[in-house]
Order: sequence, then C-alpha cells, then structure tokens
Amino acid sequence: MAKIGTPARRLFYFNESYFLNQKEEQMNVLVIGGGNMGITYAEAIAKSNFLSSGSLMVFDKSEEKQAELRAGGFFSVHSGLGTCLPEADVVLIAVKPVHAPGLMDEMRPMVSAGQLFISIMAGVTIDTIKQRLGIDKVVRAMPNLPAQVGLGMTSFTASEQVSRLELATIEKLLDTTGRSLNLASESEIDASTGISGSGPAYIFYFMQALLDAALKMDFNKEDARLLVGQTFSGAVELFNSSDLSPDDWMAKVASKGGTTRAALDSMDGNNLNSLIQEAAYAAFRRAEELGKQTDGKEVAHA
Repeated sequence: MAKIGTPARRLFYFNESYFLNQKEEQMNVLVIGGGNMGITYAEAIAKSNFLSSGSLMVFDKSEEKQAELRAGGFFSVHSGLGTCLPEADVVLIAVKPVHAPGLMDEMRPMVSAGQLFISIMAGVTIDTIKQRLGIDKVVRAMPNLPAQVGLGMTSFTASEQVSRLELATIEKLLDTTGRSLNLASESEIDASTGISGSGPAYIFYFMQALLDAALKMDFNKEDARLLVGQTFSGAVELFNSSDLSPDDWMAKVASKGGTTRAALDSMDGNNLNSLIQEAAYAAFRRAEELGKQTDGKEVAHA
C-alpha cells in the first residue's frame, strides 16, 4: 500500500475529491428540527452551492413552524419523518436533548446503515445515538451562535465507521455556517464546548459590563452600543490579522502609568483571568456530566 505523500496516494486523493464533488450534487440532506440552529444550518446550506436544488429537506412537527419554513421557500418542508428520512443520505439532528429519546425511537425503523447522522444535541454521545438508532456512522458536532451570521465555529468528531471522504463532506457542510474543526475525540468536543460553544456568552457578558460602565459614564445607549460593538469588532479583526497573541496586542495598547495599564492592573488584581478560565472549565465539566447522564440513559436538559 502506498504511503501518504507518494504519487499513488496523491492520485487517489484527487480522484476522491472529484468523487466528493459529484456526490454532493446528488446528495439528499435532511435537517430534523426547525429551531434556531436547525434553520441556521438549513438556510446556510440552501444558500450555498453545497447541494443541487431540491436536495434539502427539513422536518418539524409544529404546524406553525412548518408554515413559517414553507414561506421561506429554500427547501422542502415535511410534517412526517416517513416522507423524508428514508430518502436522506445525511441527517442533521437539531433538536433539544430532552426530545432525543422519543425522536430517535421514532426514527429507528426508518433508518438504514448507509446513512450518515450529524448531531448537534448538547451532551448526547455518539454511542447513545448509535445504540438508539442501530447505526454506525455518527458525527457529533458543537456549533455556536455566530453560525447565524455565517461566522460560526463548529467543532466535530466522528465514529470510526465514518470514512475520510464522508468527513470531508461533513466539513464542507458545517463550513456553510462559518468554520469547523475536526477533533480526535468526544472529550475534546466537551472541552470545545467550554471555549467556542459557550464562548460567545462570555464575550456578551464582557460587552454588557462595558455597556453598563459606559452608561454610568453618562453615554446614551446608542453611543455606548457603538463604542462597545466597534471596539470588540476591531479587536477581533486585529487578532485574526496576524499571529500575535492577545498579550502582544495588550502590550501595544497599554503603556506604563497609562489608562489602559490602570484597567489591566485592576483586572489582574481581581483575578479576572482565573475567573474566566474557571468559567470555561465549568462549562467543560457540565458537558462531561451531560454526556455521562445520556450514556444509555434518558437524555437530560442541556
């Protein structure tokens, strides 16, 4: 067998890429769940060139949600799993974890071994999904809220039965909402929950604190929002524009005896860095707890 990097291996890679592109055009994707994240992915996939027209299906039990989805006109909307699940090549499960047991029990008689399942249900492990559905090809993903504006960060990992070609397909699908990162294990998914999954809330928390400070300094709400929003946006652009660390950028802003140094010293004096790290670890630990609760048991609230 040729080793990675040999001409034979490279030739196989190119053939695989060609096959991947051909497969996407013929692929049927089903999104189960018309909530925020389900629709975020459905609309992003529909607006991308990932699939040919008519290949995207969405299922939701709510008649009100069905009407709302049909009004968008981006995909076919289904009121029952029987009309869509057997036709799907890739199934994205985007429901609340508490609904997972009943949903998967309903799905089980309709699934087939060749289908690939992606779950964005927090805390629901790959083994739980495999056992409930009686299938092998499962991807567990953890997206975050900025996916709604095409700037999401989704970490994912897969069962060993998912092929390299299928992983490449999944990565392209997830990248319709921003960027994705293929991790080696579910423990890393739990860890990424504490960083990127819950991370936007930490940013919003800090933003709210600055907004509150601005209001106390007698700025009106509109001006405070502009000051805070543009400051965060600009800082993120700087961070992404180079390999400099946050410490490097702070050094460029702060000077000895200056205003920024006074603010940073206040944060250090109150152990803010340690508090933020502990918050991230708290989310990580909670993700691990949810996984243990769902491993062969009833799925708890996320």
